[in-house]
Amino acid sequence: MKYDVSVELLNRKEEYNFGDVAKQANGSAWIKSGDTVILATVVIDETEIVKDDFLPLTVQYIEKSYAAGKIPGGFFKRETKPSDFETLTSRIVDRSLRPLFPKGFGYPTQITIMVFSVDKESDLQVLALNAASAALYISDIDINTSVSAVRAAKVDGELILNPTQSQLNSSTLDLYLSGTKDDLLMIEMRSFGGEEFDNTLMVDPLMDPTMSVPVLVNHTSNAMNEDELIKIFEQTEIVLFESNAKYEDSFRAFKKDTLTVEYKAHVINEEMVAFVRENHLSDIKAAMNQMAKSERSTALRQLRKNIITTKVEWADVEQEVALKDAIEKVKKEQVRSQILNERVRADGRTLTQIRPISISTNVLPAAHSSCLFTRGQTQALVVLTMGGPKDAQMYEALTDEGTQNENFMVHYNFPGFSVGEASPVMGTKRRELGHGNLAKRALEPIVNLDGQTVRLVSEILESNGSSSMATVCGGYMALRAAEIETSDTVAGIAMGMVSEGDKYAILSDIMGLEDHDGDMDFKVTGSKDGITAMQMDIKLGGISLDVLKEALYQAKEGRSHIIDIMLEAEQKIEFNDGVLPSTDFFHIDPSFIGEIIGQAGKTIREIIEKFEVAIDIDKKEGKVKVTGKNKTGVAGAREHIEGIVNTPKVAKIKYEVGDKYPGIVKKIVDFGAFIELPDGTDGLLHISKVSDQRVEKVSDVLSEGEEISVEILEFKGNKISLGRA
Repeated sequence: MKYDVSVELLNRKEEYNFGDVAKQANGSAWIKSGDTVILATVVIDETEIVKDDFLPLTVQYIEKSYAAGKIPGGFFKRETKPSDFETLTSRIVDRSLRPLFPKGFGYPTQITIMVFSVDKESDLQVLALNAASAALYISDIDINTSVSAVRAAKVDGELILNPTQSQLNSSTLDLYLSGTKDDLLMIEMRSFGGEEFDNTLMVDPLMDPTMSVPVLVNHTSNAMNEDELIKIFEQTEIVLFESNAKYEDSFRAFKKDTLTVEYKAHVINEEMVAFVRENHLSDIKAAMNQMAKSERSTALRQLRKNIITTKVEWADVEQEVALKDAIEKVKKEQVRSQILNERVRADGRTLTQIRPISISTNVLPAAHSSCLFTRGQTQALVVLTMGGPKDAQMYEALTDEGTQNENFMVHYNFPGFSVGEASPVMGTKRRELGHGNLAKRALEPIVNLDGQTVRLVSEILESNGSSSMATVCGGYMALRAAEIETSDTVAGIAMGMVSEGDKYAILSDIMGLEDHDGDMDFKVTGSKDGITAMQMDIKLGGISLDVLKEALYQAKEGRSHIIDIMLEAEQKIEFNDGVLPSTDFFHIDPSFIGEIIGQAGKTIREIIEKFEVAIDIDKKEGKVKVTGKNKTGVAGAREHIEGIVNTPKVAKIKYEVGDKYPGIVKKIVDFGAFIELPDGTDGLLHISKVSDQRVEKVSDVLSEGEEISVEILEFKGNKISLGRA
């Protein structure tokens, strides 16, 4: 294919074709980078228009299996529902491009991004946004701004911009910035520790006892401090701005003539606004104090009815809708004015004040662990379930060689009743998937699972802002309530901002009202020392790094306050010992591993079956990990293993035919009895040799545990045949 434009970027080159494919779309871009080929298209429906300042934009990022030379797994040999990665990538593109559309553009718009060929070193999320932005820029929609993404990684202490996938896999930082040539619009960030692997012998009832597989033995936290992060922002932002300037210069010649469309920007009835301001400002303030969304809506609805009773000319449906908008505008003005001018928020809090917090752990007696975390009128019930390696979620990314296992999962559910809405509980929505992924990125760096599988489920029972951050806090407490090792204490806080000209105010722990009427939604998670994950969306224009730095340090202060409350609650945890799986770690002399495993795994299988545990043994260092359904079984298995280790070894005896020895009846079977000889070797005493008399049942003559004298009769391979001495 002939390419119209070649753009040289830092550590990457992108080639674009704008005229040869998908010609009936309003805009299309075919992009090639390395061996990755992506097609992005933009189509608008001019026959329908949505009012009320709502942009009906849908973004679909779709990966094709053939792009990596694969046939889809499973029963159906075609692509079906989108993977989590596809959904999360669609969200990233949507959040980056939505601010570009002109106010009042209400036409249904579909952006489709399809991966046709994949280079395993390519950053598909960056290329997806760049391709979609190019298609939008050269389309006939009145958009003249390029948006692109830059990812930053840190490998061996060195900052790498636009890293390869291999470099990103070795990185302690994953920072995704999107913006224009002038403004930073969105941030996705996570900081994570490295993983060390060793050859460890893993044994459980369903595994071959001789199987050696790599097991995670160390997972360290690597939260990043605010100063270091700001410096990385500064360097990455420069590359982002320069890249967008290059895109606009390169694409300008291919832009289509602008389509003539009707804009339906919502017009507020200023007469109504003036009336509400003059006569009902106190009522608006009273409604603002109703902090729950349902209560506030009820108060504003009642205000609307009261006004209509005095202004009968506003009684028809269309006028009532206009009055609702006027009340909403005055309410928003009051919320913002009070914050900017009085430095007081609608609920009376200062700008940095955190809502009251209560924490109850293990409120569900039959669950492995749970936490009911409440902050103001936001409440999350986070429930933890522990499993083994086989409980991990299997998945396969397009660039993976084979199937991968995810052994730490965070699932977030947001039912309608949490905000007073009468809506049914349906399948997982994009927002729920995104919030769960953010909580997972926040907690994963500080968790040491050591071969276990953990699933956290956050059920949002009430929401008035920052439910994803309540999930992070409740998730950490659920981990501790399950006695899972963590390297640090992590909490999350949602920050907001209200700005007017040069004046601005940064808000800690925003509620739903401030999220709706504010200019920024900024979620930060981490410890007292640094940040593990963050997510930021700017609603109006960009944000300066000075303001961002101030927000980060204000978030750190709020996070520390929350962590202190969590640490206090951690001291009061009462564990669900009856149902909580238990794990014990200890060391043994590696020379005894043979005795613990036994002949063909016999001994270790007996321990596993008797105590209902799984046992992992490090053959080199003698590390033993015992995992079971409860503490009693784990303690019993450890005691049994230590008993074997503390029993003096008996030297192997060289047996000869005719030798006589004392033996212990180990097990009675229909055809005889297995006798344990002095060095632990087993021999078979056949039923015909049990007695001088004919014997119908061996148990009539012998009993297990009985000591008898036996004679070596013959050897059959590794088996010893015995007779009574």
